[in-house]
Parts: sequence; structure tokens; C-alpha cells
Amino acid sequence: MPSVMGLLEERERAARQRVEVLQAELREAEAVWERFMIARETVGEVLAEPGRGRDAPPAVSADEQSVRARTAVPGSLVPHWQEGLAPTVLAPDYRRIMHVLADGNAMDCRQLADALGLERVPAKVEGVRSKAKRLAARGWLREDRPGLFSVPAGRGGGS
Repeated sequence: MPSVMGLLEERERAARQRVEVLQAELREAEAVWERFMIARETVGEVLAEPGRGRDAPPAVSADEQSVRARTAVPGSLVPHWQEGLAPTVLAPDYRRIMHVLADGNAMDCRQLADALGLERVPAKVEGVRSKAKRLAARGWLREDRPGLFSVPAGRGGGS
């Protein structure tokens, strides 16, 4: 007869393997989702400029490019962080995450969800995790260890 501890260890191992599989599926689904967002944004840009030749790229001044890069558009992608870029260019949900982390303390996604006033349910926490991962991938946040996020010095978070 197997021991209780042995049975628990077996179930723990199986649960851990399931979590790893689900995390891999989530990463894959997020990558697919991000590609669709990029495609939608690109098609929207192309369709928004009637009368332009198909071969000729639109003429955009450096000033206009700078304004476009610094203006948040609902549903737009998170821009890569660069010197002089303030969190105000981010969509509101992303700015709120930056603001919560502005004090320099690292937080995990459950703590972030609490600080943002969200229910601590898996759907809300995973939404925060997805946004924090995107901010980290674009250089706005640092992921100190898996799932623990903070604002690197010089990124600013208060807005």
C-alpha cells in the first residue's frame, strides 16, 4: 500500500507537469494573439490612408513620427522603451501598472492585481501577468525572477 506522502508527491508532480504544459500553451497563444494584433494594426494603417500609391510609402516627417510614437492609441502595441520615452505613451492599463511599480518595489502579478484594485481571480491575474510580461519584453519593466516585476532605474512610473 503506497504511503500518503508518496501519493501526494505523485499528484504534486502531475500537477506541476500540467502547469508547465499550460504555461507553454499560454506563451504560444499570446504569441499568436500578438501577431494578430500587429496584423490588425498594420491593415488599419494601410486602410486609413486612402489615395496613397501602393508602392510609395507615406511621407511622414520626423516630427510627425515622434508624435505618433509618443501617442497612445487604444488597442495599440506597447512601444519599445527608449531614452526620453515617458509612460504617458502607454495605454491606460499599462500606465497604471507602471504607476503602481514606480516606488521601485518588485511585485508579483497577484500583488499587482490587488494594487490595481482588481479581484484576485485567475482571469484578472493572468491579464495583469500578460501586460507585465509585454512591458518587460519591451524594456519598460524588469522581471527580477519569473513573475516578479519592477521598474528599472530611469524608466519612470509616475504619471
